[in-house]
Amino acid sequence: MSAIPLSTVETAEEPPVNLWRDAWQRLKRNKLAIFGLIVIVILAFTAIFGPSLTPYDYLSQDLASRNAPPSLAHFFGTDDLGRDVFSRIVFGTRTAFLVAVIVTCIAVLIGLLLGAIAGFFGNPYDRAIMWLTDVTMSVPNLLLVVVINASLKTPITRWMEAQYLATLNPFYRQTVWVDFILVFGSMALISWPPYARLVRAQVLSIRNRPYVMAAQALGLSNSLIILRYIVPNALGPLIVSVSAGLGTAMVLESAFSFLGVGVNPPTPSWGNMISDGLRVWQHYPHLLAAPAAVLGLASVAFSFLGDGLNDALNPRGGK
Repeated sequence: MSAIPLSTVETAEEPPVNLWRDAWQRLKRNKLAIFGLIVIVILAFTAIFGPSLTPYDYLSQDLASRNAPPSLAHFFGTDDLGRDVFSRIVFGTRTAFLVAVIVTCIAVLIGLLLGAIAGFFGNPYDRAIMWLTDVTMSVPNLLLVVVINASLKTPITRWMEAQYLATLNPFYRQTVWVDFILVFGSMALISWPPYARLVRAQVLSIRNRPYVMAAQALGLSNSLIILRYIVPNALGPLIVSVSAGLGTAMVLESAFSFLGVGVNPPTPSWGNMISDGLRVWQHYPHLLAAPAAVLGLASVAFSFLGDGLNDALNPRGGK
């Protein structure tokens, strides 16, 4: 019996499985997630390039066209000062994305650092960090933001005015940066605990796996093990949480601006535009409907994308 030559045997090698490629294939089959992704990309493009493409400046006033309804000249109408609502919403998109991205990045960095330390090193670090997490989450978000803004805004504004009088540098007259800094800081302080809890749970499930124990046996430093082996394997659930966190940060910023403790006029924000429109919505409903609809669309888009990423990155999800 003659042996079959090896040259006649066709060997088909399957390509290696790639987590991110497989997740992308899953995500593409989720129509709601793709819809959310498209909306987010459009909003991001609007935030970056929109203010330079709008037909009017967001501060320019036309008192002869006050409270005009939507038209070809003003797509979303004008407000009580004759400002174009569409241009203000477009610039408000930049405000919303700027706050959401920076706040989420700060919160994720804090949560990733503290969560990794708590999960990898255990007590007493774990107990102290979880205590700090519980205390932060027990404080009402609005109360903390109001306290931070009320206690810090006036001293910082006075200091900037003193610096302007001493140097005559016009930068110190731009108090809008005070609003942004206080919003970034206060929102990051209330947003990091969920990320810390999530990362801690992931690290606790990863730290005793064979490849981590092998790295420890080889004498690698703890910081190198965390950065090279722990954090990359904990990114899947964190990405899903970040996607949802961006939408939550937008809604929070709008809520705080609506209540007067966020970004203040004349800088456009969806929150303060909704607050202004709420006072006259019975007579001029477009002043409330336009910014509220954009905020709702952005929130729903991030929710759809977050759900889609959760299904795509879940190894037990069906194909």
